[in-house]
Amino acid sequence: MAKAEYKTVIKDGFSEVVEKKSRFLGEAVHAETLADAEAYIAAVKKRHYDARHHCFAFVVGVPGTPGEITRSSDDGEPSGTAGKPMLEVLTGRQLHKTLLVVTRYFGGTLLGTGGLHRAYAAAAKEAAEAAEIAEVKLGMRLMVTCSYTLLGKLQYLFAGEGIETIESIYADDVKLTVLVPLQDLARVRKLITEAADGKAALAELGEMPYQKPCNF
Repeated sequence: MAKAEYKTVIKDGFSEVVEKKSRFLGEAVHAETLADAEAYIAAVKKRHYDARHHCFAFVVGVPGTPGEITRSSDDGEPSGTAGKPMLEVLTGRQLHKTLLVVTRYFGGTLLGTGGLHRAYAAAAKEAAEAAEIAEVKLGMRLMVTCSYTLLGKLQYLFAGEGIETIESIYADDVKLTVLVPLQDLARVRKLITEAADGKAALAELGEMPYQKPCNF
């Protein structure tokens, strides 16, 4: 069953970590599918064609379903020194539909497995922290039909509850389509009924995902 709520990158994040003259360039980006992730990795390799390694980790596909894909690569670095710590950044922050890529320009000095692990983890962590993260939730599109005399009162209620109005139709009466978090639906329906003294008609139009910015 798909997850009703999950976190993902909605604005790319970038980082640069320098360790003994080796440069580690981190990128955290949104990737819906395996094809999206593979295309972005190919673009990074083309952009940084002269770099020695392009390590990555990603979690893509529909969260919570068998089709969700989790994968990582050390891209020639010693096993477990790059892809694994990068993947731990994703799983530790519970990020889905997200790709991390860290490109390494070799500085001439070997870092050892411990040094590589720390550098890749740091570059991935800093890229994720620099990205804008949102929590994707499910809401119900609720159509509220009311008279013009009730409009201001209901708009005040929606503003106070942080409920988004996604469509307004003004005719003989007013039809407001609002997006209500699923977990708040019963409570909001009750608030609307009480505020309108039972004189507002409510109709559920179906579920819809929405994004809410969040911080770690």
